[in-house]
Amino acid sequence: MKRLAPFALFAALFCLFVGPLLGAVLPAATTTTSSSDKSPAGTLSSTITTITGIAISPLLGTGAYGAYKYMRASDEDRAKLAWFAQPAFFIPALLIALACAFKDTLGAVLPAGWKKPLDILETVENKASGLVAAGAVVPLTVDSLRGLIAEYAAPAASATEPTGLAMVNLAAIDFSWLLNILTVPLGIAVFAVVWMASHAINVLILLSPWGAIDAALKSARTALLGLITVTSTLDPKIAAIMSVAVIVISYFVAGWSFRLMIFGTAFTWDYFTFRKYRFKVSASANNVFSGAHLEKVPLRTFGRLLNEPETGCLRFAFKPWLVLPERSVEVKLKEPFVGKGLFFSSVRDGEYTLFLLPPRYRGHEEEVVKTYNLSGGVKDAGLLKAWSSMRELFGGSATKTQVS
Repeated sequence: MKRLAPFALFAALFCLFVGPLLGAVLPAATTTTSSSDKSPAGTLSSTITTITGIAISPLLGTGAYGAYKYMRASDEDRAKLAWFAQPAFFIPALLIALACAFKDTLGAVLPAGWKKPLDILETVENKASGLVAAGAVVPLTVDSLRGLIAEYAAPAASATEPTGLAMVNLAAIDFSWLLNILTVPLGIAVFAVVWMASHAINVLILLSPWGAIDAALKSARTALLGLITVTSTLDPKIAAIMSVAVIVISYFVAGWSFRLMIFGTAFTWDYFTFRKYRFKVSASANNVFSGAHLEKVPLRTFGRLLNEPETGCLRFAFKPWLVLPERSVEVKLKEPFVGKGLFFSSVRDGEYTLFLLPPRYRGHEEEVVKTYNLSGGVKDAGLLKAWSSMRELFGGSATKTQVS
């Protein structure tokens, strides 16, 4: 698996960046935004709203957007529509979205853990559809802005008469080609920020042991998407203002969303590859995620728990955003033990959670205790009550209320 990881990463980066840049410099496609307002403000509002809506729920947003374009197009133009506006795509996409909604509704009355495999599948689907939307749908959506730029750049380029090289006005230089290219990365950046915040809901559902919480989280996201969609049909400018508010909020929670995304990726990777059967606890350093009570470290930060027998202490080393210079903090333990949870385990100090262990550690809890000399051994962590579970998921400190 490790040998395939670099090739998978290269393919993902190629689809995410190279593909959209090529689309930006190619001739304009036939896909445009669906707003009836052809003014610059209307076109910009429609584009922002569409990108935000697709980012909130890539599969549902892309399917609904494609179905809308298909219904609005004439019989002659339907064959010219993009692939996501063809029934072969948007009908299965909407059916899958409906099945996911039914799964969360049914999960509210099922015992904890019964629908977790389906939650993991939905998390993988959200990552895949997000990647496809960022690499293909978003560039076609931004295409209307390229036409707007070309329309307003043409009069400026022809305004100056050719009176000699020395008399060329700088304002007459056509920079529309540069703006055409920049609109796509900007659209992808906006999409990525909103998508990470929305994808965090999938990961929270994956971590939550309570079906009612899952349904509440999914309903809130769907309600937001529906509100933006309905508002866009009534007043696109108000919908654009709402979309900008979503983008700003997503920007400020980007760090929290990014850490959740990495944790969800590790969780799904361990589950689908049966990592626990190949995993061995290292005597010196092991990859873990920080808990809610590790001082000076944000919740769910990915890093290495270092064992330093020569100093008699533990140290957690991590790189912010995975690429910035490495930092480390000393870990002080008083009553340490491994809490064996229903879905994943954790390293705890009394009533406080210090580290979260991905599913690869399932069945290796005793080895973790021996490696890091945790005096409390392995204990059954049980389940958090609903309110405590919500606070723990979002970074709160409620870890006392347990149920067996």
